[in-house]
This record gives sequence, C-alpha cells and structure tokens, in this order.
Amino acid sequence: MSESAWRPVRRTRTFEDVLAQIERRIAEDGLTAGDRLPPERTLAEQLGVSRSSVREAMRVLETLGVVSSQVGRGPDAGAVLVSKPDSALTDLLRLHLGLAALDPGEVIDTRLMIECWSAARAAAGRPDTSALERALRGMDDARTPEEFVEHDTAFHCALAEASGNRLIAAFMRSLRDSMRRYAVEAVIRLGDTSGLQADHRRILAAVRAGDEEEAGRAVTDHLARAYPPDAR
Repeated sequence: MSESAWRPVRRTRTFEDVLAQIERRIAEDGLTAGDRLPPERTLAEQLGVSRSSVREAMRVLETLGVVSSQVGRGPDAGAVLVSKPDSALTDLLRLHLGLAALDPGEVIDTRLMIECWSAARAAAGRPDTSALERALRGMDDARTPEEFVEHDTAFHCALAEASGNRLIAAFMRSLRDSMRRYAVEAVIRLGDTSGLQADHRRILAAVRAGDEEEAGRAVTDHLARAYPPDAR
C-alpha cells in the first residue's frame, strides 16, 4: 500500500471522510481479511486529520465487523481487516426487533424465502451433510429449550452453508442469532420437540435424495409448525 495513495480529506464530518477513504483504499489496493491498515498516527498524518477522527472511524469499522483493533506497540498493533458481516447484521437486526421497527413475522417470512432457496440449492448440489447430522444428534440430546435452540440454529445455518452461497449463509446466521429469544419461546410453547425433529429429518432426507421440491416443502412445513401465524 503506497503512502501517496492516501489523500487529505475535507473536515466536514471528518470521520465519515476517513471511512470513505479507507473503503476506497480497500477496493483499489485489493486488500483482504488479514491485511493491516497503517498505524493510527500514520493514517492521521496521511489524511491530514486528527487521531481522534481516525479512532472514531476505526470504532465504526470494528462495529461493522470490518476491522479488529489491537492495542499495543510493534508489528502486532493497529487495525487488521477482518470479514464478519453476520456479527454486524445480527446486532442491527436485534436492535430493530427490540425497537419494534421490525416485526418477528417479517423476519420469519424472510427466513422462509432464504431457507426454501437454500434447501433446494443444497439438494441440487448433494453436499456433505455431516454438519446437519451433528446438529440433529445435538437436538436429540438437548435437555433444555436453550440447548435445543443452540443445535437447531446450527442445523439451519448448516443448511444455508450447504447452499454454497456465502452471503446467504452470513445473512441466515444473522437472522437466527437475532431471533434466538423467539426460537426459545417457540420451543417452550410447543413443549414436545418430536415434531420439529421429524421436520428436520425430512429436510435432511430431501437434501440427501437431491429432491429440490421436497426440500423446499419440508422447510415450509417446518417453519409453519414452529411459528404458526396466530403465534407470531
């Protein structure tokens, strides 16, 4: 990364200008996860802004799951680029659910669209289903609703992973994490999880068989059981 590539920014909403320059450098220099940004002092000097503006920009990027800041001196200090889109999406969705800006029913409808597509795509690709099988065993052995939901989340996220689409998988992880409380409530409301497990096994069987239509139907029936319209 050449020092001359950094250009001084205008001092209006300075930290936003710093963010824009960092985004530009990431794109133009082809930076990826694991690459390191210049130290705070160096970056402030190259951009012609205060260190506090750089620090504020870094805090925003860390919240967005784009950098991981390390305190200290030497080669291991500074901000390292990371790629954690699902963590930022999870926090955003959870906040909006808490503020009632998003209705749980809307999130469930979104899940339905994503999971039906993921199940069909997974069935078409005949993927490794070991992660789905492990999650099933975990749900079989679960002793509390919270433990059941932990493995249930792993199952549905593994299904999204099996689609082969990394963005879909990240978005699915965010949806499931933000809806964890509602998932626990659904398990408590149902009481008996045998129906949910039968649904999971049906989904897995369809993926193994390469039956795209059945995989989508199985997901639709499963979510209807877990979140019936009158309970949303």
